[in-house]
Amino acid sequence: MRPEDLLCPSTKGLYSPAGDFYVDPVRAVDRAVITHGHSDHARRGHGKVLATRETLDIMALRYGPDFAGETQAIGYGESVEINGVRITAHPAGHVLGSAQMALDWRGLTIVASGDYKDARDPTCAPFVPVKCHVFISEATFGLPVFRHPDAADETAKLLRSVALFPERAHILGAYSLGKAQRMMALIRQAGHTAPLYMHGALTEITAYYEAQGIALGPVAHVTKMAKAKLAGAIVIAPPMAITDLWTRNFPDPVTAFASGWMRVRARARQRGIELPLVVSDHADWDGLTASVTATGCEELWVTHGAEDALVHWAQTQGLKAKPLHMVGYAEEDEAAEGEAVAMSGPEAPPQDGAPEETAP
Repeated sequence: MRPEDLLCPSTKGLYSPAGDFYVDPVRAVDRAVITHGHSDHARRGHGKVLATRETLDIMALRYGPDFAGETQAIGYGESVEINGVRITAHPAGHVLGSAQMALDWRGLTIVASGDYKDARDPTCAPFVPVKCHVFISEATFGLPVFRHPDAADETAKLLRSVALFPERAHILGAYSLGKAQRMMALIRQAGHTAPLYMHGALTEITAYYEAQGIALGPVAHVTKMAKAKLAGAIVIAPPMAITDLWTRNFPDPVTAFASGWMRVRARARQRGIELPLVVSDHADWDGLTASVTATGCEELWVTHGAEDALVHWAQTQGLKAKPLHMVGYAEEDEAAEGEAVAMSGPEAPPQDGAPEETAP
């Protein structure tokens, strides 16, 4: 029996011939198994969707309640059988509700990881290695140059800058699902108790995180704040919203961006980022190699990112390995960011003399 009889690449995504379903399909299909809520993996229009309850809720927030014909929730450690293929969800550590999907069929186990990280994150369940025959891994940061520092140390850089420049607003770019809430939680863990302010595009997802019991402290919408009140404040916004037009009324803003790509200083300069913070929701090189090893897999398939380097490393470890060259998966959730900003409507910057909004 070949692994491809259980799961194989197709133009619509990873397809299971045995189970007749897709994992994270890039086009609408009859039955989809979704690993997490980022829009390059979770799309609207499928007939049936199997995912964790959190991922289903997030898809409903982003796409509306009718994003699929039918939905079915699966919890971590739970199994669902589809046409003889047993599917079990395991934490991926990427964002709230993210899951690795383990497919078992006739004694063969393939784990589709979706996106994952093995670094600590106070806003989601930690990554759990799953023993398998074939492990399907992303490789967003699949080059040895990408070794991410501790996120707490990067958060400390932000807070040091806030202390050093109390007259300036700090505008932190962070993706609306996962990264923004993780940064809020890290800021709180670092001891910062002042209210945090957010762009309107973050409101629904942040409220959902809080409803799941994730403590983010006082967080308020920034629009109704008076400009003078934002000196020394931290404002969190989608990266696409950090533009001259939106930021011009903030008091002498410091632009920061939390991303694994901030390891590449040329990217930070290109985007005009004054304070780059290397905080990623994807595994770095050491995380990727350690995670692959921990699965005990005999074969590695790499879906997207820097595929060749990770494939080469796996082969040097005696594993069978191949790139899948999957199309349709972004480096980050940039497609959703544009959609979230557009759906939130025009976001007014703070104005001189605007009434202060009371933080909840």
